[in-house]
Amino acid sequence: MNYLKYLFLFFTINSFSQELTLEQANHLASLPLKCLQQEYPNKLSQMLIDSTEIQSPKKLHPAFYGCFDWHSSVHGHWSLVYLLNRFPNIDKKDVIIAKLKTNLSKENIQKEIEYLSKNHEKSFERTYGWAWVLKLQQELETSKLSFSQDLAQNLKPLSNLLILRYSEFLPKLLYPIRAGTHTNTAFGLSFAYDYAVFSKDQSFQKLIEVNAIRLFQKDQNCPFNWEPSGTDFLSPCLEEMGLMQRVLPKQEFFAWLKKFSPKLFNKKFTWEVAKVSDRTDGHLVHLDGLNFSRAWNMYHLIHQYPMEFAHLKPLADYHFTFSLPSIVDGNYEGEHWLASFALRAFEEKK
Repeated sequence: MNYLKYLFLFFTINSFSQELTLEQANHLASLPLKCLQQEYPNKLSQMLIDSTEIQSPKKLHPAFYGCFDWHSSVHGHWSLVYLLNRFPNIDKKDVIIAKLKTNLSKENIQKEIEYLSKNHEKSFERTYGWAWVLKLQQELETSKLSFSQDLAQNLKPLSNLLILRYSEFLPKLLYPIRAGTHTNTAFGLSFAYDYAVFSKDQSFQKLIEVNAIRLFQKDQNCPFNWEPSGTDFLSPCLEEMGLMQRVLPKQEFFAWLKKFSPKLFNKKFTWEVAKVSDRTDGHLVHLDGLNFSRAWNMYHLIHQYPMEFAHLKPLADYHFTFSLPSIVDGNYEGEHWLASFALRAFEEKK
């Protein structure tokens, strides 16, 4: 693969374009398409009760065995559905659809449900992978493509199980998890809240609202200078802001934000991007994801409240375009997941 060609493509795109182009979409789709049914290398997050549970990734997770780990496989599927929904003439469309149909079959999803229903796996992928499943569910349900509703119906029992897991877990979570990695509470609730609103599940929506406010309402002066931590791929400060933006009305949100992060109201606010020293290191490369996380949360804020936060647009663009070339550098450590993060930023940049 000619990676210099891809780097040139991404360096020369219009950084301030409001829309993803077909050419960019084709290249972004190639990354999850390549790994969606690639079983190895693989990182299993598995608790073993006995030797009978030692099985291959594909045997354990017939739907989500590719792309190195379970959650990356889930959001790799989301990436492809997202791109199909927006680019019906995307390259290798038939191949993409065939792989989606194979992986997201009713039988495969039932196997995933059986795995997550084990008593010792109730915390499996909590809440990062859970959130991405609901993101995929929403993308399938909103799709007008002929095959998507069948796949949405296949996936729905797994989504329903995870909604139940949220309802069991959140009341027991006495303190929020503020890490910039998979366990981040705010990220795990944001996609879930989006799906609750979309699906008109008022009880699920209320569950998230009540617990988000309980966990985060009293927070003040988020330490922006603590970012980035060395292997963050989510912005603890901005993911929390993004969640509270969702659950609070405007005036209450602004009052909260002025205590939580008054610097965002400063029209001269600057924030240095996170830099990666070694993209062959699977943990250090997380920092590209952090830049995308900051970007999508700033874009989300700008779009809802442009009068107050339009000044953040250049800063969001800076974070977005800084890491964009890195997703096609040929290193599987980043390639198996970063396309989804770039697309998530594109989704909010629209």
